[in-house]
Amino acid sequence: MAHQHNNISTITSTKPINDENYYKATWAHRAWFATGCTAVLISLAKSILIISKMPPAPKTCLHLTLAAALGYLLSDLVSGIYHWAVDNYGSAATPIFGSQIESFRAHHQHPSEITKCETAGILYTLAAVTAAAATPVNVFSGDPVLLGFVGVFAGCSMFSIKFHAWAHVPRKRLPAVVAALQDAGILMRLSQHAPHHRPPYNSNYCTVSGIWNRVLDETKVLAAVEAALYRVTGVRPRSWSEPISEWTPRTQMLDETGQFLNNSKTK
Repeated sequence: MAHQHNNISTITSTKPINDENYYKATWAHRAWFATGCTAVLISLAKSILIISKMPPAPKTCLHLTLAAALGYLLSDLVSGIYHWAVDNYGSAATPIFGSQIESFRAHHQHPSEITKCETAGILYTLAAVTAAAATPVNVFSGDPVLLGFVGVFAGCSMFSIKFHAWAHVPRKRLPAVVAALQDAGILMRLSQHAPHHRPPYNSNYCTVSGIWNRVLDETKVLAAVEAALYRVTGVRPRSWSEPISEWTPRTQMLDETGQFLNNSKTK
């Protein structure tokens, strides 16, 4: 999933990009990424600092733990809704999210290309949104539970695309801690995500832990939203009409051992 540089049309090429410099982030991308990370760290640090100054209170610690768990769980759900939205709606001209929409579409054509992208280059859009959403809470709230929730939710949501990228990295190339988190089910692994890259390309959208995928897929709630939006706006989601031409992989996916997946599994 390449990020936007000078010409968005190059992202949707049917051939992978061979210029390694293309996958490097710009300084603007890195600045937004740093801003988002700072906002998340401030939420978490402020929460911990306030707790440390309070008298010992098991109830508060329990509430903070539950808030962090809720933030983690909700981030997976939100990652799925976001992924579904950019896969199916909008274009390169969409304000703020246009480059991500085109990048996600290109990712379907070249699934493993996302592993070449510099982290800031794929996270800068969500980092900017994170900073905008978390900063008012950081400034005005003194509730450690709320701050803890915001820190975990915002951090996991912002890094959801990086977790997505790690799901495309062969296991032997993953950092040991990431492999351990995938094994523990805390982060999504390729075996959970691979069905998203098979026809009809309309399932397994969640990219943090993937825990919500079964719920969303079995209840078909996103399909129901698509039908409702079509009735109201007349806009068809891309998954209704474009899977063959736009989403069929042009290059093969790597499995967790670093081998190419069989074509029958990816097309």
